[in-house]
Amino acid sequence: MNKALLVLADGTVFEGETFGAEGETTGEVVFNTSMTGYQEILTDPSYKGQIVTMTYTQIGNYGVNEEDVESDGGIRAEGFVVKEACDFPSNQRSTSSIVEYMKKYSIVGIQGLDTRALTVHLRNHGAQMGIISTLDQDPSALLEKVRAHPGISALDLVGEVTAKEPYSWSEGVWRWQPASGGKEAGVKVSPSSRWKVVVYDFGVKYNILRNLYDARFDITVVPARTPAEAVLEMNPDGIILSNGPGDPEAVSYGIENTKKLFGKKPVFGICLGHQILGLAMGGSTYKLKFGHHGGNHPVKDLTTGKVEITSQNHNYCVDIKSLNGQVRLTHLNLYDGTEEGMVHVDLPIFSVQHHPEGGPGPNDSSHLFGRFREMIENGAA
Repeated sequence: MNKALLVLADGTVFEGETFGAEGETTGEVVFNTSMTGYQEILTDPSYKGQIVTMTYTQIGNYGVNEEDVESDGGIRAEGFVVKEACDFPSNQRSTSSIVEYMKKYSIVGIQGLDTRALTVHLRNHGAQMGIISTLDQDPSALLEKVRAHPGISALDLVGEVTAKEPYSWSEGVWRWQPASGGKEAGVKVSPSSRWKVVVYDFGVKYNILRNLYDARFDITVVPARTPAEAVLEMNPDGIILSNGPGDPEAVSYGIENTKKLFGKKPVFGICLGHQILGLAMGGSTYKLKFGHHGGNHPVKDLTTGKVEITSQNHNYCVDIKSLNGQVRLTHLNLYDGTEEGMVHVDLPIFSVQHHPEGGPGPNDSSHLFGRFREMIENGAA
């Protein structure tokens, strides 16, 4: 294996070995605490612009396949950092290794470095821009390159991952059920559709669409810049504002369109969609020191009093106080006390900062798709 370097914007240098494609890549370096689900993480459009570090030590042991993806564009992350990349997976569903997968999509990775030390550094000093290179072995030259990058807050990353054209969706969540011969096989559940929803694609994960389908929705996905007037002309029963990458303030068109939806249709925002809702209401967002990325974050649902283990992937949060009483806080992160969800006090609008669809991660919060359906049904009654 060839030598590879990871250089952070603060000048910290980590040395390792290359895996995946040869080359050079720049992005915001974040860490993810999930122990599984690396393929879903890599293909999540929310990671556009970021280099993902996995805190779990062995990555790739069960391989990859063509089904466990969260978007149609292949790997969305800019780079991948792991302690050890397994090139000999063992799983009946595996069709290739993580190393082959990275090469297929020309993604540069680095392994063999101390990911614990890197994670502690990011926790202490914050997420920051970094560069991985298998070509240039001069740390000073790489530092100059990474410091010349404007940072992902200056970029409209949503525009790079959103759909080009509207499309419909009719696939449910995969479940394991007994099949003939006593073996188990993956089958798709196809419940009948009832309520029509339009999903604004700011970088939507497929598992959001799968969960909406299982919640008996007829789904149309539209590009991020679709005018609100065009969406309302479709006369949906509800509107979803999806997850996505980057700084929500960079998605000015999404904010302006969202303002036009208030009082017209029920709205459910997820992650970036939650942040866009907050900005559209006149509130503000702030950036977390190192973000929340992983599948093991405890969140208290203040409506039910229950604690749910959630999947999370965000660097920004809505300042609920800045909304001046327009909303009520519904969810609270028990790690750091940050605000995780809100519901409008007058209008049929609610949103959460975490990912109720999992993919990867727990399904504790998947009931929120049913809660949105109930909101629509109550309004139609």
